[in-house]
Amino acid sequence: MGWRLGKAVLALPGVVLVLVPGVILWATCGTDAAAHLPGPADPGLWVGAVFGLGGLALAIWTVRLFVAGGEGTPAPWDPPHKLVVRGPYRHVRNPMISGVLFMLLAEALILDSWPIAVWLGIFFLANAIYIPRVEEPGLEARFGEDYRRYRAAVPRWFPNPVAWTPEGDPGSNAGRNTDRNANRSANRNEEDRP
Repeated sequence: MGWRLGKAVLALPGVVLVLVPGVILWATCGTDAAAHLPGPADPGLWVGAVFGLGGLALAIWTVRLFVAGGEGTPAPWDPPHKLVVRGPYRHVRNPMISGVLFMLLAEALILDSWPIAVWLGIFFLANAIYIPRVEEPGLEARFGEDYRRYRAAVPRWFPNPVAWTPEGDPGSNAGRNTDRNANRSANRNEEDRP
């Protein structure tokens, strides 16, 4: 799983959190929009640090859930094979994106960079378009009724303070393999039994 996960982290958060902000910092260097580190008395530094640490913790937690509970990675080319409905996913459908947004906000605050704040807005807008138009229909196709129930009960962006519990699953993961092809194959095998 190490290299599988490594590729996903390098390709996705690496681009969003390191490459694009790096290009922004390089492009704005020497201009009025150039970033600068605030001093320790600047609240932006401390607020940014809180958002950054919170976003990092949320991102690590959600990636671990994808790997352990979902048997996949955050990458679209290697997605989880099980619907992950544990931890923060019981409160909001996109906590991994929230973690990345918090880290981008931290970068903008710590570096006092409005161009990175603009990048944060662009990244959120791109996800606000992509997720309902591409990702959610794909999840519905892969996980069927389990995902439809989850989508109906758990908000996309703003967390519900009360954790959702799937029917018949008092503790953890919607967890069973809901890949439709695997279900069809299992059903055919059961029908073939005497």
